[in-house]
Amino acid sequence: MDVSCLLLTYNEEENIGACLQALSWCDDIVVVDSGSDDATVQIAKAHGARVLSRPFDDFAGQRNWGLENGDFRHEWVLHLDADEIVTPQFISALQSLRPPSEIDAYNVPSKTILFGKWIRHAGMYPTYQVRLGRRDALRFIQVGHGQREDLPAEKVGTFDEPYLHYSFSHGMAGWLAKHVRYARDEAALIIAQRRGEVEETATGGGSAQRRRAAKARAARLPAILRPFMRFAYIYLLKQGFRDGRAGFAYAFMLSVYEGMTAIFVIEAMLGGNAIPGTARHRNGQEDRAQ
Repeated sequence: MDVSCLLLTYNEEENIGACLQALSWCDDIVVVDSGSDDATVQIAKAHGARVLSRPFDDFAGQRNWGLENGDFRHEWVLHLDADEIVTPQFISALQSLRPPSEIDAYNVPSKTILFGKWIRHAGMYPTYQVRLGRRDALRFIQVGHGQREDLPAEKVGTFDEPYLHYSFSHGMAGWLAKHVRYARDEAALIIAQRRGEVEETATGGGSAQRRRAAKARAARLPAILRPFMRFAYIYLLKQGFRDGRAGFAYAFMLSVYEGMTAIFVIEAMLGGNAIPGTARHRNGQEDRAQ
């Protein structure tokens, strides 16, 4: 089937060229840029993409604005970030897809790449996000540091072919800096859930729903236990040790992320410091904190 593509960017000159090169088959690419001051916009235009600009508020807001203002040629839109690459197998499966009328979106898996290696076990493959949907039906809501689809589970199908996610393409320092912001968002969500200000939603179908339900249960654990539980779950239970040094590094980094989240929760609960409901960071990339 024919598909348009929507990309979110902010200072992605190192990644966007490879991302767009892999999308050379697509005749309709829209980039929503949130104020890049590097060569991101120029590179995108050089690859034939249409570039729109909007100050970043959150991921759901960016994607929804792009869907409403992108003037897409095709009914179906593929959502990607600049550090994500579609493979020939992904393209072939996408072009042969024939969605039934009752399906408005698809969960799509990704392979996390670290040190040039697919971390199959530590990356908990396959994990899914809705990344393909009808332009007039799919909308997103912001939850924590990321977005989720605003659709009933029966409207969401599963697309089994993965894309590649180079989530460490800005280096470890960039990953850590980004996840400090994400940890604040997650801590704000946990505090709001504990206070009964928001529901612990687990919308979506299949593995996505199970993952969200597990995340909601984990949020109720004592904050001090979460970093250790996250490492044990990834490295031991999910057999991240089979991914070698990359698996250990990934499990350890996610335990650090959980530690940062726990610190923000403890700060808010014991210190009385307020956590913003959403950290307004200018980063056009989505990350699953995984």
